[in-house]
Amino acid sequence: MLFPVAPDPEPEAEEAGRRLFAGPVDFVKGVTRMEDLPPPDRAEVCFAGRSNVGKSSLINALTGRRSLARASNTPGRTQEVNFFALGASRYLVDLPGYGFAEAPKAVVARWQALLRAYLQGRASLRRAFVLVDARHGLKPVDAEILTLLDRAAVTFQVVLTKADKIGPAARARVLDQVRAALQPHVAAHPELVVTSSETGEGIAGLRAIVAHLA
Repeated sequence: MLFPVAPDPEPEAEEAGRRLFAGPVDFVKGVTRMEDLPPPDRAEVCFAGRSNVGKSSLINALTGRRSLARASNTPGRTQEVNFFALGASRYLVDLPGYGFAEAPKAVVARWQALLRAYLQGRASLRRAFVLVDARHGLKPVDAEILTLLDRAAVTFQVVLTKADKIGPAARARVLDQVRAALQPHVAAHPELVVTSSETGEGIAGLRAIVAHLA
């Protein structure tokens, strides 16, 4: 099967992920210009997704901190590239949501340009995690980011969020839709991750993946 769901991590890998995220996770800075990015002196992973996909909730679940990444009731409020130091050797990067945004068009255009510049020009970026709401699957608004990642040769892995909100039959349909949509994308990682910030499903596996990306 193309793009299977990633299996549960081996105990050693799961423990490595647990230790990494149990250690220090500190906010470094939020930037709105490429020249303000921190030095690319460590491996980093980024989280991207359309507005209101549950990105902040997932980051908080991964780190075990309720308010590390600030969730907003108004989609599109995250307008910066936010860097978090994950221990001493990694950055975890929270990217601006794309798609619908309650903000002036000029502001939206500016932070979408920053998003594109970051994805194309960050040599220390090891993987982009593209978050997809399990209730809706991949949408046309996601296509631009996936194509950009292909062109930039940045490996990306799709992470389904809010998996607790749907039943098994709906989950199977969404997984089939995502698999079909990913087939043309050369930078797509061959495994999917299914998560729920509410139940903890998939969180240990995603931690283990990040820990492996040294």
